[in-house]
Amino acid sequence: MGRSLPVPGVRRSPADQFQAAAIGYFIYGVVYWVGGIYLLSQGVGVAGGRGGGGTGASMLTWGLVGLVPLIGIPLLLWRRWSWLGGWVSRRSFAWLVALLLALRAWKVGEVVVRGGATVSAPWGGEISFQLGAVVFFAVTAVALVLVARAAWSSRVA
Repeated sequence: MGRSLPVPGVRRSPADQFQAAAIGYFIYGVVYWVGGIYLLSQGVGVAGGRGGGGTGASMLTWGLVGLVPLIGIPLLLWRRWSWLGGWVSRRSFAWLVALLLALRAWKVGEVVVRGGATVSAPWGGEISFQLGAVVFFAVTAVALVLVARAAWSSRVA
């Protein structure tokens, strides 16, 4: 019934670490996807600029575009694969994803530090970009740790 608790001092296999990275990235992707669609619906554009409110066409377009990394990246992390005799593999891909997550964390961290505007909250009232960025930073940091840990794991994955 459920998964067993991890035993301290016992290392997980690299395959388990890649599966954890895939799940962590999927959760990260869902949070960003839902958050991005919501911000678009509130008129906050893709680059953070204010638009006139999200149109149905732009929300559909960005919603579909957002599904590609949401589904594709976890699949590439989950399944074992390699090309060119192992030079390009899910391990090297995990390093690339970790680098991109680190850059994302840096940019979201800038919003945490400098603040910004507010947007109406789904439950009523308003939420500042700064508070929203704190949540997104935490989600990004967890995904970064999981993906980097998988990338750092031994070569046999």
